[in-house]
Order: sequence, then structure tokens, then C-alpha cells
Amino acid sequence: MINQFAVSVRKEADYAVVYTDGYVNNMGGEKIGEAAMALIAEDFKKLVINMEKSTVINSIGISILIEVIEKIQEIEGSLVFCGLTKTIAKTFTIMGLAQFAQIADDEPAAVALLS
Repeated sequence: MINQFAVSVRKEADYAVVYTDGYVNNMGGEKIGEAAMALIAEDFKKLVINMEKSTVINSIGISILIEVIEKIQEIEGSLVFCGLTKTIAKTFTIMGLAQFAQIADDEPAAVALLS
């Protein structure tokens, strides 16, 4: 099975959205991390990671997301995850990601949390 993972970005005036599509493993996590770090380098301090097209994540993918959270905290920014499956949302809560990044049901709710 070939992992077909894609990431895309939408930039707004004061925030950006990273869209994921596929299994978030080491390769998928790295692509998310690269996209987020590039946005941070462009002075975006408010990010949404929309995972509605990613239904599975493994521990390596989560560890890379933790690195993104740490970087956002360093720059005193905000990160909101949205579009999570119930299983991923529960995993993020159990692993403590929800303590350092917010979780919203959908993208409009995530953007509202950034305000």
C-alpha cells in the first residue's frame, strides 16, 4: 500500500489553515510539520490544522504535531485542530495535546477560537 498523503495551505490576513489528506504517519506528519514551520517562518502566529480528510494518525505523526505545538508556544501563537474523528480527538485529549492546542468541530469554529 502506498501512502498517498497531501497537505495544502490557505493563507488569510492574520492566520493560515493547513489541510491534511491521508494517513498521518511519519511521512504525513513531516509534511504537516514542514508546512507549519514554513508558515511560522512567514510570521503566521495563528494556525488551524484541518484534519477532516485524515482519519488515522500514528504515534510518530502525533510526535511531530507536538513539535509544531512547541514551536507555536515559543512564538506565543495559537493552534487549533479541527475536523478530527472522535478517535483522534480522544487520542489528542489522552496524550495531552488538547492542553496546549484547542480542538474545534469544524473550520469556522476553529477560526473563531483564534480571535
